Amino acid sequence: MSVRLKFTLSYAGFLMLAGALLLAAGWVFLIRVKHVGLIIDPDYKYAVLRALAPTAAVALVFLLVFGLLGGWILAGRMLAPMTRITDATRLAADGSLSHRIRLEGRKDEFRELADDFDTMLAQLEAHDAEQQRFAANASHELRTPLAITQTLLDVARTDPNLDTARLIDRLQVVNTRAIDLTEALLVLSRSNQRSFAREHVDLSLIAEEAAETLLPLAEQREISLDVTGETTRTVGSAALALQMVMNLVQNAIVHNIPAGGTVTVHTESQPDASVLRVENTGPQLAPDRVRTLTEPFQRGAERARTHEHVGAGLGLAIVHSIVRAHDGTLDLTPRPTGGLVVTVRLPRLKVLGE
Repeated sequence: MSVRLKFTLSYAGFLMLAGALLLAAGWVFLIRVKHVGLIIDPDYKYAVLRALAPTAAVALVFLLVFGLLGGWILAGRMLAPMTRITDATRLAADGSLSHRIRLEGRKDEFRELADDFDTMLAQLEAHDAEQQRFAANASHELRTPLAITQTLLDVARTDPNLDTARLIDRLQVVNTRAIDLTEALLVLSRSNQRSFAREHVDLSLIAEEAAETLLPLAEQREISLDVTGETTRTVGSAALALQMVMNLVQNAIVHNIPAGGTVTVHTESQPDASVLRVENTGPQLAPDRVRTLTEPFQRGAERARTHEHVGAGLGLAIVHSIVRAHDGTLDLTPRPTGGLVVTVRLPRLKVLGE
């Protein structure tokens, strides 16, 4: 039976039970207070019952019909929100996550259920969109080392005097970067399930490693790269943390002024968080533009990439995903004189004795 039919039968049954109890109470009252017209009967109780029975039968039939009809109508009205929720569930099951119930009326249990369902649909829709953007980002980034490899092979094919040993070394570097990037993206794709292995990570050491790796790029662009701060411990994936810092420092170097710019990487431990801050000089950025930088393929102030740096698109979109996977926050603030301050806050690892 449907829920509506169950409610209808329950309502009608309860109404008939209440009517029967009311008639029984009337019968008990009548047999205690004798009616003049029924005193002549030798069995007064049965006389009252015989006189009351036809009226009681009619009343019970009326209550049955009224209970069934009224219960059906009331159940339909009460379950109307559930019908809308069921329809929305079917639409979601068919892949339509943009539909919302938007149940109006007073805030009751059905309204709370509908609101919670709308919230869940919104989260699922955002998660689905994020996964699509992430897939696009991953494809974009993996294309970079493959394109570099193809270019090196094309050059080797057309240049018979090419230094083979140097070509092999460059191919090995590019291939290693592609492998590292692939592994990081695979780990990141499971970040929502928090399935990556967690370990103690010192952000200051990660910052130093990233700066040492990217120092040649900074020197090539005449950018001053400094690392300051203190030991800053957190818990998470060391590989993802390195990927995060590498992306931040790389972006800070590439999206800088043509020459004479600065990049500062600072780490510090605060009472409630482990903080990594990357600050760079560069073009001025509007606050509303900065808010979009964590979206895929968004670049503040139409920052262009040169041919020598084709792989910078990994950027802040994946950094944002890494930060969230570690239960942290990412804050982007434009500098008044130009450039950007990126602040990452991760849960602090407290050592014994603190």
